[in-house]
Amino acid sequence: MKYFIIFFSAFLLVGCKKDKEAVSSQPSQDSLTIVQDSAQSKTSSETISVEAFPFPTEIKECSCYFAKNKADFENEKYIYADDAGKTAYMKLDGKRLAMNLISSSDMEADEELSKEIESGDYKISVKGKKIKNEEALLFQGTLTIEKPDGTTVTMPIYGECGC
Repeated sequence: MKYFIIFFSAFLLVGCKKDKEAVSSQPSQDSLTIVQDSAQSKTSSETISVEAFPFPTEIKECSCYFAKNKADFENEKYIYADDAGKTAYMKLDGKRLAMNLISSSDMEADEELSKEIESGDYKISVKGKKIKNEEALLFQGTLTIEKPDGTTVTMPIYGECGC
């Protein structure tokens, strides 16, 4: 009987040890679930995608059009175009947009170019200085795009305005 109690105790001890190992080898799951608020997931580190596009067919006469640099301009990789008065065209975040110009400086009278554009999702500012005064006026400057969530992108531009 003494051996039976020792054997049975050893059996229970080994059996309980294996159950603990089986339980502890499974990943523990916490009953607390954290849900991230989607409104807070947008951070200021997000950027605005500015893509090149072909010259807009809607523009028939006078216009301004810009690329990121002189090489892109010569290769017709435009990131901004307008009809010198009413409508500006850009491709932002994968969408081609036609936006209303709010204000535009007189490109022939001034040495500096200034344009303001607003749409529902973007506020755009174009600033430039005249670098050549030929048939078409060459400008170099900056393009700033701002979203309502505070995301802002500023980039250099190179291009021309003329009729």
